[in-house]
Amino acid sequence: MTGRIEGKVALIIGAARGIGKGIAKRFAEEGAKLVLADSEAEAGQATADELGAAFIPIDISRMADAEAAVRLATERHGRLDIMLQNAGIYPWQLIEHTSPDDWDRVMAVNLRGSFNAARAALVPMKAQGSGRMLFTSSITGPHVTSPGHGHYSATKAGINGFIRSAALEFSGYGITVNGVEPGNILTEAIQEKRGAAFIKSMEDSIPLGRLGSPRDVANAFLFLASDEASYITGTTIVVDGGQLLPEGADFRILPP
Repeated sequence: MTGRIEGKVALIIGAARGIGKGIAKRFAEEGAKLVLADSEAEAGQATADELGAAFIPIDISRMADAEAAVRLATERHGRLDIMLQNAGIYPWQLIEHTSPDDWDRVMAVNLRGSFNAARAALVPMKAQGSGRMLFTSSITGPHVTSPGHGHYSATKAGINGFIRSAALEFSGYGITVNGVEPGNILTEAIQEKRGAAFIKSMEDSIPLGRLGSPRDVANAFLFLASDEASYITGTTIVVDGGQLLPEGADFRILPP
């Protein structure tokens, strides 16, 4: 099926690289009119140029920047049908080594950024009586975690709670609010910052035997952005290759 979001105006925040770029490419394939936003101006502009999209550099932790991104979308295209907040940071820090400023910065980008994006997008969506708000959460926080991700886990668990509250509050305006919880996704950052042994260990923990791709995540978001998901709100889709399923490490059933 093609053209599922043909002509829809989609603002994707955190679209310069990785999962966000994968989402932008998938949405472009399905006919969306794209406006991209990211704190990485050079990479973000390159992605926008590749896809024929508009781009604005922003810091999503600032409400004025979120409003500027929404304003660009509405001024250029006259409406906003889809707002997808994917921007997030995940510095590796043990809790005992995390300063209050470190904690606050992760909260500001990941959690306050989601609030900012929703508040800014609400204005045009409420006025037009429709819209899709989408957020990148994670299995890390709502379901699992690992050392060094205390602040990140807290933000992603918080995003899930925010999705449910926003879905309830915005339902009367014809707006749905949903999210995707990716597992381990093979992005540029993983390839650059993690060794082959680490990647292999992650693959061994996943029943489907591989890390996900940005396109795997993008396909879930595409469904939630489309008319096919018009009766779905306040929930998240887990995209993890079955990683959450095993009770222990020895889960593979080998042929006799």
